Amino acid sequence: MFDDAAVVTTEGLEALVSTLSRIGSDVPEMSDQVLIDQLAVLERVKSAVAAAQVRVTAAFVDSQEQVAQAWSQRARECSDAGDFDGWRAARDQARAASFADEDSPGRERSGAETGDGGAGSRRRRRPSGMTGVAAQVALARYESPVQGAGHVRLALALTTDLPHTLAALEAGELSEWRAQIIVRETATLSGEGRRLVDAEVVTDPAHPVAGLGDRELARRVRAVAYRIDAASVMARAAKAESDRRVTLRPAPDTMAYLTALLPVAQAVAAHAALTAAADTARAAGDERGKGQVMADTLVQRVTGQDASDLVPVEIQLVMTDQALLAGDETPAQLTGYGPVPAAWVRDLLTRLHHATGSATESATEPDSGAREVGVWLRRLFTHPDTGTLIAMDSTRRTFEGGLRRYLLTRDAATCRTPWCDAPARHLDHTHGGPTTDTNGQALCVRCNHTKQLPGFTATTINDSAPGQQPGAPHTVRTTTPTGHTYTSHAPPLLPGLLPEQPQGPAEPVPLSLFERSLALALAA
Repeated sequence: MFDDAAVVTTEGLEALVSTLSRIGSDVPEMSDQVLIDQLAVLERVKSAVAAAQVRVTAAFVDSQEQVAQAWSQRARECSDAGDFDGWRAARDQARAASFADEDSPGRERSGAETGDGGAGSRRRRRPSGMTGVAAQVALARYESPVQGAGHVRLALALTTDLPHTLAALEAGELSEWRAQIIVRETATLSGEGRRLVDAEVVTDPAHPVAGLGDRELARRVRAVAYRIDAASVMARAAKAESDRRVTLRPAPDTMAYLTALLPVAQAVAAHAALTAAADTARAAGDERGKGQVMADTLVQRVTGQDASDLVPVEIQLVMTDQALLAGDETPAQLTGYGPVPAAWVRDLLTRLHHATGSATESATEPDSGAREVGVWLRRLFTHPDTGTLIAMDSTRRTFEGGLRRYLLTRDAATCRTPWCDAPARHLDHTHGGPTTDTNGQALCVRCNHTKQLPGFTATTINDSAPGQQPGAPHTVRTTTPTGHTYTSHAPPLLPGLLPEQPQGPAEPVPLSLFERSLALALAA
């Protein structure tokens, strides 16, 4: 259908995408055998496309490395001439174009990676995700910067040290994920060690990689790697221990996963302690399930509370006044989590009220033993048509106080870089200028550093720009060094809010105990 010369062009690839998009719909009736055959071939196509992306990514990294070398040479010339400003500008350009990564043991450090253009420098390298190379790969693939850095590492490993794995990926014998398993399990080996593992595992006729599952493949690669270089076992263990962390991610039904990555001894000890607490409680007649007791005990011990529901940490809930007081079912927004049912929020506030009593009762009975959990209301004004937050200004140089809370609420406490979704850690100016809500955005640490690299520009598109509707979401347009542009829109404050609410007489809804207390407090 396509000759080789046509497919390698961008236009040819676009035509190939169009052809693939019609598969399964061109022919109305196909036998089940043909459908399964097509599924199998399409899986091989996915692997071949992944291999093509590997080669394209490696070519882009090599091209950028040449750019980095040229800027490194320029930095040396400026240094010799005593031009400090020119040296610093050239050094920053070289760093932006070089993929410096400690997880790529087979790569030699370039002058751009050392930071001063000289060999033997011991200056610490910048994390790979903070270079323009990884950021541009991530944006082109509609993925986060962390994933972009991973794709670059995969491309460098396959094209440099794992030729048999790359060949198996091209032939459809391995998926991209299983190729990543091989790269991950050989990460601590030298280039020569990786090539030995690659040849032994992938070319073994007795155990073809096409017939191995994910766990079996990882086990075989790990076993061969340990035999070839036993010292890598200790190096890998030390590196893994330094990666210990605690993460939070949403789960269905207003639940969340709180995950701790710990050294195995600590993890087993923590689990044993929670198990013992659950067994003791159950033996004393506690009617909760074992898993429920373990979860509640974890929250109590981490937060220092007597009950798992009494958490003295601020959580930010955004909901309409009708949803809070009049029984409307527009979902609320929990910052850092996402939409939650309005009824769930009302139930939570009611339970907090029952557990701690009103503020008046706590004030008059300080020795009652119950710790008060405060519930505060902060009004947010939105555009009547679009629901976006109304703009505000600040005379401060940094984003603090109410302006900080405003930006975190507007951006859902999530990085505004397209496809990143990491928790927001920095609030920074979109570009030079005033410290205002329109000129600010929430970003993760990695993306905020990437934004400041040479060749990256960001521009705010306000609602008065041509083509923008009044009250349109806050919009930032980012341009990369290759000239590609990507647009980021602030998420809706309340994603479940309907654009038009019916304007009819509503049936009166009985107020809960918490709502009655809140209404009295507001009236006072």
